[in-house]
Amino acid sequence: MNPVDPASLSRREALKILGTTAAVAGLGLHRLTAAESAPVALGWDLPKLPYAYGALEPHFDARTMEIHHSKHHQAYITNARNLLKDHPDLLARGPEALVRDLASVPEAIRTGIRNNAGGHVNHDFFWKIIAPGSGVSVQQLPVAIAEAFGSMDEFKKLFADAAMKRFGSGWAWLSLKDGKLLVHSTANQDSPLSEGATPILGLDVWEHAYYLQYQNRRADFVAAYWNVVNWTQAEVNFAQARKS
Repeated sequence: MNPVDPASLSRREALKILGTTAAVAGLGLHRLTAAESAPVALGWDLPKLPYAYGALEPHFDARTMEIHHSKHHQAYITNARNLLKDHPDLLARGPEALVRDLASVPEAIRTGIRNNAGGHVNHDFFWKIIAPGSGVSVQQLPVAIAEAFGSMDEFKKLFADAAMKRFGSGWAWLSLKDGKLLVHSTANQDSPLSEGATPILGLDVWEHAYYLQYQNRRADFVAAYWNVVNWTQAEVNFAQARKS
């Protein structure tokens, strides 16, 4: 099925798409497969990227991607594992479980786990939500976005605003909480999971994510993000979030 242009997707048009999607789903022509929808537990190893470091150029440059993945992400994993070396029970629970329940982590290491396990969880999510190519598939997420925010353009403005107003380091997110989509940001490596929300889209606005290519032009980096968003994965995230 051909992608649609998100820039012109209004609420009325989105509702039309919803009807089309329902009909297509009934014919079995465009469904998420079991493999696409099945969640995979996150461990404590650096995930391999499903694309080359240079695959997102010219939007995200290869050198930044390499440093971001192999240095910064790896550091979060190493630091978290070091903090947990005397806590095998916590290590066995996995990073996502700890981020969801930070109160269960001993106070002496809680901030470190919040920052480093959070950094691991956030980056594992980030690598999956970006990919070569872009475009919005005709499924449920663009419809829900248009219904929640008025149009895809309005959503993008809100998302960019969240990214730009995050002072210092942090993330911008589209998440689902209590059955509703929301645009928000978190500081440092805080995860929506810690707030009872499930991330659908996310953008790292730490300077390490963009400074080599964009210097202090965060707005240009945020604009470039839409050229590499993996809308297929976002759709999977949305479907899983609605089931949980």
